[in-house]
Amino acid sequence: MAFDSDRSSFIVMGIPGLEAAHIWISIPFSTFYIIIGNSVILFIIKIDPSLHEPMYIFLSMLAITDLGLSIATMPTILSVYLFNSREISLNACFAQLFFIHLLICSESSVLLLMAFDRFIAIRNPLRYASILTLPRISKMGLVCVLRSVSVILPIPFLLQRFQYCQSNILSHCYCINQEVMKLACSDIRVNSIYGLFITVLILGLDLLLIFLSYVMILKTVLSIASYAECLRALNTCVSHLCAVLLFYMPITGLSVIHRFGEGSSPLFQTVLSYIYLLVPPLMNPVVYSMKSKHLHARIIRTKAGSSI
Repeated sequence: MAFDSDRSSFIVMGIPGLEAAHIWISIPFSTFYIIIGNSVILFIIKIDPSLHEPMYIFLSMLAITDLGLSIATMPTILSVYLFNSREISLNACFAQLFFIHLLICSESSVLLLMAFDRFIAIRNPLRYASILTLPRISKMGLVCVLRSVSVILPIPFLLQRFQYCQSNILSHCYCINQEVMKLACSDIRVNSIYGLFITVLILGLDLLLIFLSYVMILKTVLSIASYAECLRALNTCVSHLCAVLLFYMPITGLSVIHRFGEGSSPLFQTVLSYIYLLVPPLMNPVVYSMKSKHLHARIIRTKAGSSI
């Protein structure tokens, strides 16, 4: 690797203009990591055999990716806000961005699988269990992981080729490819093109397939004679639609800002970056536990049992 001698680390930043309040900002972040709901979702699904169904298995996959994102961002976020430590080594930064992008791609794939799950449940309810068997779901999950690893693995190695002789200050409190490559004093066209390729091939394609899945779902639902059954079928998709919006809206906004919004407010970029990585892991368990009556009832029974 070819690094400039005085660029052996990066400096991650908190919220611009609020440096004096970092100790207070650390309180909600610390609370968020302590009470993260994805662990509860995984625990409930594991201990309740009645939840060992395709829908909840896919929900477990989503919870694992959200939990992984929280763990990947936790070291630098808490070090900035809780300990006021902003320095991160190059290799640690590359490792963090690898896992962040890997888990983002994996979550996009899981959301696509969940759209497919809802399509099968509504289109062929009688064959639902026979189509989405546990071995088949395991293979689908493995393909998603392998796809994500294969496209993200080159990124750290592409970044290691550069000399970092410009400013070493990152505008976020974690490392992502778009930010790090802009600090290189080398030609970054290959990295920029490859990053755009990943965005289109993984996130863009997944979003398109999710959209097509819902077009087919809507077509199937509209053919249902009973209005009540039509609403009930659509109601099973509400949680997934919320998860899709929570994931794709901020990630799309941040990607556009990084590529075309050089004059945008640093504060706006920072806030959007937190929404991008922290809101989906926080809100997905809430949305699914509220919309799934079975899961909601099981959580309440577990809490009641533990309080006795």
